[in-house]
Amino acid sequence: MRKNVFGRQFKRDINERKALFKSLLSELVLHERIETTLEKARAIKSDADKLISKAKYDDKLHARILLQPLVTSEAVLKLLNDLGPRFSDRQGGYTRIVKLGRRFNDNAQTAFIEWTENTIITGNMKKIKSEKKEEVNTKNTTQPITKVKKSTTKKEAKPAKKTSKAKKENK
Repeated sequence: MRKNVFGRQFKRDINERKALFKSLLSELVLHERIETTLEKARAIKSDADKLISKAKYDDKLHARILLQPLVTSEAVLKLLNDLGPRFSDRQGGYTRIVKLGRRFNDNAQTAFIEWTENTIITGNMKKIKSEKKEEVNTKNTTQPITKVKKSTTKKEAKPAKKTSKAKKENK
């Protein structure tokens, strides 16, 4: 029976749940995308959004509030220096959950939880890909394409062993 326990229990006592949520939130802040079960992702989504709302204010009071219950000190620095300014224009909806397939081991539904604005990483990758395409297009394509033979580093194959029938025929 639930007996007035708020939120998701995950068959853990309160200290284990706090430790689980603290580690998940810290890893989400540090790595910006984590893979976990769908239920755990839904459980930390609201806490992650609250962290970003507090990280928008760049002062000591909110830094202390962030440091107390939910994340480690490295994660607080990243929240205040990187993630807070990134989401300064957005009013809410800082995280997204992308469903993946089921895990083979225990058939649990897995999902990615990530920040909605990670344009810094994906934007650079698009630029790099477009530059590579331009380089391919600018190469001189009038020269014929020739196949290069692969050099064999193995020793030449030994001749096949003669069987007893072949030895008799040679005599």
